Amino acid sequence: MANGILVYIEHVDGKINRASLEAVRAAQLIAGQTGQEISAVVLGQGIGDIANEIAGKKLNSVYTVENDWLKTYTADGVTHALRQVIEQTQPALVLLTHTYEVRDFAPKLAASMNRVLVGDCISFRIENGKAVFTRQVFQGKLAADVVPVGDTPHFVSFQIGSYRGDESEAGQASVSALTVNLDADLVRQQPEERFKEAKAAVDLSQAPLIVSVGRGIKEQKNIEIVKQLAEAFGAELAASRPICDNEWLPMDRQIGSSGQTVAPKLYMAIGISGAIQHLVGMKGARTIVAINKDPEAPIFEIADYGIVGDLFEIVPALTAEAKK
Repeated sequence: MANGILVYIEHVDGKINRASLEAVRAAQLIAGQTGQEISAVVLGQGIGDIANEIAGKKLNSVYTVENDWLKTYTADGVTHALRQVIEQTQPALVLLTHTYEVRDFAPKLAASMNRVLVGDCISFRIENGKAVFTRQVFQGKLAADVVPVGDTPHFVSFQIGSYRGDESEAGQASVSALTVNLDADLVRQQPEERFKEAKAAVDLSQAPLIVSVGRGIKEQKNIEIVKQLAEAFGAELAASRPICDNEWLPMDRQIGSSGQTVAPKLYMAIGISGAIQHLVGMKGARTIVAINKDPEAPIFEIADYGIVGDLFEIVPALTAEAKK
């Protein structure tokens, strides 16, 4: 009988994608209300250190799968490996984080098992013993509650920033190896370079500090003062859609529903009014600082700290203080 929660742990170059720790935290919260056991699975080669790191979280067990066909990510490899892991462990719920990688293989995996996939959720609650998952629709304008039905396991992915990975509880889980059968008939894809939005793009979803600029900057040449602030803080430079549409910054720097979704420790919004399409991409930040001359700007509704004033006076002053 299917039972328990299985969390997929994504990793790159020997490091856990911190978004996967958010999925671990979501699993802990769900298990706290349902009493389910939690396991995690790590796929790849040479993954012992990753498995041991995850085993330091409050989980019941960590499964490792080492296989030559999993040395480099392919949707085929992960799909067939995870399907065999699921058949062996029989979870009722499989939790993932809504990353590029998960978006690549999760629909294929769920469809191959004829199971439900509820994607890009932002929260959950338990009603009458059943999990209700909330996801945004119409670019964040509405929130829809979804109750998965049909045979388990149900697959659920959470939007980056929905939960705090650094709040995941510590523990000591057992680590055990599972075996899967993969071959050239199953893994037909050839590994390629990992997906990036654009040439030399930066993955802002992994950035702990972000300074983002909006159209309040007025001209492209003025972006330099915001860039200097970002450098002073050791932060990544990002932007709202109008900046990227005008080609003042590359598209890979765009935050929002049509750009990247981020959840840094600090997000500074400079001259950004706070359209819903932008808020969808950054509202998961731990601390939000907004600078805008309009006291009624929507960005102030979600900001932890707000400065109403001229960014051309405030930003250089902040930069000077940061450099000290």
